[in-house]
Amino acid sequence: MASLTVNIDHIATLREARKVCYPDPVAAAVIAELAGADGIVCHLREDRRHIQDQDVHLLRKVVQTELILEMAATSQMVGIALDVRPELVTLVPENREEITTEGGLDLIVHSKSMGETIGALQNNGIPVSIAIDPDPEQVKLAHQLGANAVEIHTGIFCEAMGQTQRRQTYDKIVDAAKLAKKLRLGVNAGHRLCYTSIKAFKGLAEIDAYRIGHSIVSRAVLVGLDRAVSEMRDLVRML
Repeated sequence: MASLTVNIDHIATLREARKVCYPDPVAAAVIAELAGADGIVCHLREDRRHIQDQDVHLLRKVVQTELILEMAATSQMVGIALDVRPELVTLVPENREEITTEGGLDLIVHSKSMGETIGALQNNGIPVSIAIDPDPEQVKLAHQLGANAVEIHTGIFCEAMGQTQRRQTYDKIVDAAKLAKKLRLGVNAGHRLCYTSIKAFKGLAEIDAYRIGHSIVSRAVLVGLDRAVSEMRDLVRML
């Protein structure tokens, strides 16, 4: 059965919009866990646009399930990860002009820096996942680099227009997930998944965990965070 990891970045986005101390993403993490989340994920960006260093350190103290830290492959971030010691680090691309992570890492271009970062983390007992697009070559490269897992970017499916495009993009995700599992990689999926699109993944046993944030936080505005998380948890468990 797949697990649900709740991304709390957008709680911090709401806080940083006014540069105040609320809403507190750490408190949100506690509520999410009590509502059934199997883990908490946060992205400490280089520009610190939402999650801050203090948030990460506090999350490490309070999270009772598992803490996944998304980060760029830089020496500064590696140092923070080694200090915080999350259960998993997910390496992601960053573009200061982007609204959210727009796609996966290109491991053809960034293989050297990825290899060095993966080694630095794994040598200190921290497993590493790499955010990739649903492309078999990227899956193979992640395996060659020694990653423990991949996180498949599901945005192309969620944004697809029409049945034909949706089927084509869905098939790419399925193929990538199956290949990753064949290579004995952990398989996670996320980005732009919502309460409707998640249902399409029913029966895809290769995906171990779904990373979902924005749609949960958006629904929480209307029904409360505990209900928003529990509703998504129930959908994921039915997959």
